[in-house]
Amino acid sequence: MAYYPVLNTKKIKDAPIRLIDGDRSAKYPKRSEFVPEGVAFLNAESIKDGRINLDAVNFISEEKYSAISKGRIQTDDVVMTTRGNGTGDVAFVGKTISRGLINAQMLILRANETELDAAFLYYFLRSPLFAASMKSFRSGSAQPQLPMFALKEMEIRYPALLRQRRIASILSAYDDLIENNTRRIKILEQMAQTLYREWFVNFRFPGHQKVKMVESELGPIPEGWEVAHVVDFGSVVTGKTPSKARPDFFGADVPFIKLPDMHGNVFVLDTSEHLSVLGQASQANKTIPANTLCVSCIGTAGIVVITTCPSQTNQQINSVVLDYPPYREFLYFRLLDLRETINQYGANGATMVNLNKTKFENLRLVRSPQDIVTCFHALAAPMFEHVRNLQQRTVTLSKTRDFLLPKLISGEIPVETAAELVEQTA
Repeated sequence: MAYYPVLNTKKIKDAPIRLIDGDRSAKYPKRSEFVPEGVAFLNAESIKDGRINLDAVNFISEEKYSAISKGRIQTDDVVMTTRGNGTGDVAFVGKTISRGLINAQMLILRANETELDAAFLYYFLRSPLFAASMKSFRSGSAQPQLPMFALKEMEIRYPALLRQRRIASILSAYDDLIENNTRRIKILEQMAQTLYREWFVNFRFPGHQKVKMVESELGPIPEGWEVAHVVDFGSVVTGKTPSKARPDFFGADVPFIKLPDMHGNVFVLDTSEHLSVLGQASQANKTIPANTLCVSCIGTAGIVVITTCPSQTNQQINSVVLDYPPYREFLYFRLLDLRETINQYGANGATMVNLNKTKFENLRLVRSPQDIVTCFHALAAPMFEHVRNLQQRTVTLSKTRDFLLPKLISGEIPVETAAELVEQTA
């Protein structure tokens, strides 16, 4: 029999949570004041997958930190982005950093841990349960934002402290499994990329000792290799967004890939938005098959992902539908190497990079003969398949974690049952 616990339901302004915003005064750190090492200064890019991404953290001096008393981070704080495309993204500081500052586009939520567990607060704020209610409070279409007064009016539900801690422990176990998958994916990517660099950048491919180097417009290359263009590998498709005036063009049938779906992924397994069959048919020539390489060319340019099923993309993405499928892994890494070039060619004096289809098609790269790339494909494809399986497992774990939270809070699923499920999953 399910146990239904007593729940506290309060607006955040009445809950045991202290809200702390960033400093907006003249003391606010300027980019010129950043230092290689020092006290952490977080921005929206510092949040990745619910954690503090130390690779995207800036640093300020001790003197600068001492001059600013507002927006100081402590261990076990929860930080939230309140402006921009990442509005509502949260991260649990935990023990990642012991002190630091947030910028003016962020907010600290500090739990009174005599009543509210900090980790439980983090999971609640990150859950679909909270995200659904947040949509109605967000304002601004060009620059979404979540004002503090709006956040204060949103509700949080929480059981007794001991149950909160047990729930947080179960959900953190899922996060640990996800983090383990992420590490394994990174190792596999590095292995495949090391092999790629050895063969196609350093030109130490099997039999290279018997091949002489010749001059090309991109520098010395092995004889028999050539300088090609992106379009020589297949057809290029620039995405397009169906008319938003037709709600029936959107549904749950065809993945619709946008920039946020690409970040941190090798394969696109899930998208935040889908088209209906009708929406797909309205621009059928924009449908790309599985194993197509998608490259972001507007905004955050140079991100590369691989499709896993027939999909469409928005206009920020150019996609290469391969004529010879074994070029998949080679071209994936080659396009990643072209990121700086894509950003340079796409810079047109505007505030946003914009590389059009023609310029993308004409990007130059060194191409090996098919027999060499086929050998590389035979070695790299199993690594990529393992990455795809791990990504799929991560998606499943994430959905299970998000599914469990409201049911654990309500008591519909006993914590004992959920704990057993974690053990079986591990």
